[in-house]
Amino acid sequence: MCTIKQALIFCFALLLPAGVMAQRQMEALGRGVVAVHMPGDSVFVSWRVLGTDPDDIAFNLYRKTNHSQEVKLNQTPITGATIFTDKEINFTVDNEWFVKPVIHGKEQPESGAFTLQKNTAAKPYLSVPLKTLAGYTPNDVSVGDLDGDGEYEIVLHQAGIAHDNSHPGFTSEPLLEAYKLDGTFLWRINLGKNIREGAHYTQFIVYDLDGDGRAEIACKTADGTIDGKGKVIGDSTKDWRNKSGYILAGPEFLTVFDGLTGAEITTTNFIPERSPNLNPSPEELKKAWGDGYGNRMDRFLAAVAYLDGKHPSLIMSRGYYTRTFITAWDFNGKNLHKRWTFDSGEDGNKRYGGQGNHNLSITDVDGDGKDEIIYGAMTIDDDGKGLYTTGLGHGDALHVGDLDPDRPGLEVFDIQERFSDAGANFRDARTGEVLWKKASVSAGADGEGPGRGLALNIDPRYRGSECWVAGAGITGMFDAKGNKISNTNPSVNFGIFWDGDCQSELLNSTSIDKWDYENAKTVWLLNARAYNCLSNNGTKSTPALSADILGDWREEVIYRTADASELRIFTTTIPTTHRFYTFMHDPQYRLSVAWQNVGYNQPPHTSFYMGDDMNQPPKPNIKPIKNHRNSQ
Repeated sequence: MCTIKQALIFCFALLLPAGVMAQRQMEALGRGVVAVHMPGDSVFVSWRVLGTDPDDIAFNLYRKTNHSQEVKLNQTPITGATIFTDKEINFTVDNEWFVKPVIHGKEQPESGAFTLQKNTAAKPYLSVPLKTLAGYTPNDVSVGDLDGDGEYEIVLHQAGIAHDNSHPGFTSEPLLEAYKLDGTFLWRINLGKNIREGAHYTQFIVYDLDGDGRAEIACKTADGTIDGKGKVIGDSTKDWRNKSGYILAGPEFLTVFDGLTGAEITTTNFIPERSPNLNPSPEELKKAWGDGYGNRMDRFLAAVAYLDGKHPSLIMSRGYYTRTFITAWDFNGKNLHKRWTFDSGEDGNKRYGGQGNHNLSITDVDGDGKDEIIYGAMTIDDDGKGLYTTGLGHGDALHVGDLDPDRPGLEVFDIQERFSDAGANFRDARTGEVLWKKASVSAGADGEGPGRGLALNIDPRYRGSECWVAGAGITGMFDAKGNKISNTNPSVNFGIFWDGDCQSELLNSTSIDKWDYENAKTVWLLNARAYNCLSNNGTKSTPALSADILGDWREEVIYRTADASELRIFTTTIPTTHRFYTFMHDPQYRLSVAWQNVGYNQPPHTSFYMGDDMNQPPKPNIKPIKNHRNSQ
């Protein structure tokens, strides 16, 4: 429970003007213009509003071809939703659309462009051709501005044979690849045979960690990792795999790679090491992590957090079933510097052991401008000290946001898969106070609870997010106060903003559906499988990525094709009357996209309430940083 002093500090922080707190360094985005060739030969065009734009910004939209002058398509500046349907196009030539902002009645220089090549067929997606190697399949994706031009590039995890930590077996060497959105191949990093392939091992972060305007890539490496320029990290002759395929010995590294070239910038020892001994015995590992064969020990998570409220820090962790060890790193462009460590094995931190999920979330829960780490059933403060632990234990799903807009601050919806209090709970994100919970009805003898849980605003009749789970006999849907509002519920996977209103849609496997709350059924909006697309990660059925990477404030979804030859980026063409700044300029949402690939993927959430009864989102306190080489 929080003290009166803590509560007063939190309330005071909420009342502070944004300028009093440090501005967060953020990528300087362009307009993200995207044009989709629609059936009937019209083109749907959309573009970004930025978090730093004045409220009264307007836009002029232009089209030009390779044989004509530019043509302004709107009669008066566009002040509403940043969308436009262009109906008079010659598809036998290349067409380019671009926008010019209008501020205080004065047109600004061109900002962002998108080209449709001539004779491009009507299709609801953009194609990113890949150079997938034999035996590999495109898996999770992250995005970052790798070249500093204000638009996103793709970093793709290519996965071969993989194994869960609890299963023996040899795996393929994990690969990371980078592409521009037009399919231009940038580089390939081979993490090598001493990094095991699987959802719990291969965590990678794409983010501008040093504030130079270009994103880096950070991940765990080992002997034999090969960077994007062909340089070997460590000793390429070493093979630390045991006869069961586990890697329980040898050095462990943490490397930051250049986002544009894939070249190693710096490598340091990974903290914590599995053991001070380079070749530890099973007994040593069991004493430190809970078992001697690498199951609990090699559960890794990763994220980015603004621990000082201004600069991003890299968060790397090990363990969550038993011992949890989290390390915060700062990167200055050349080297990594350890900021702090948190170890649940230390005296005073024992209550924080065994509280982690297969995922995490990052946001400012106490209103001081600095981020906390929501690590399953516990939260770590910006200074690396425990803020609180609920003691409710491990779960598979975690959702953080303004889930109940009638309460101050943020809330957490979490599930407990195991231990004595299996079920689901809804808690205050700042204090950990459990506001309501639902116990498992049909948990097994080992206390198994629900395997999935979701919190989305999908029913406008109830203010805030609806919450529901899959498994453990907990049926139906609950409102933000914990009241049961439906005996049935839809898929329990991802959410996505796709149609024109402010409620979330459902994203499950390759389908986007609308929840028909009056008839308690779903209505189909998109089936990507009809376009030869597949989801990832087995029964988790997740997309490669879901995020607002193009166009207006609504989100895109990326899938792989069945033949692994390309990624397909689906973007909505449904009209809307709403205009918001890009979600990627909301700090919590942007960090959610950075950690989305980690562990069991979870959908991103904004820090503000989204719904038809919402207030205008608050202006983000950010400072976009341009790359000096591209801003001359």
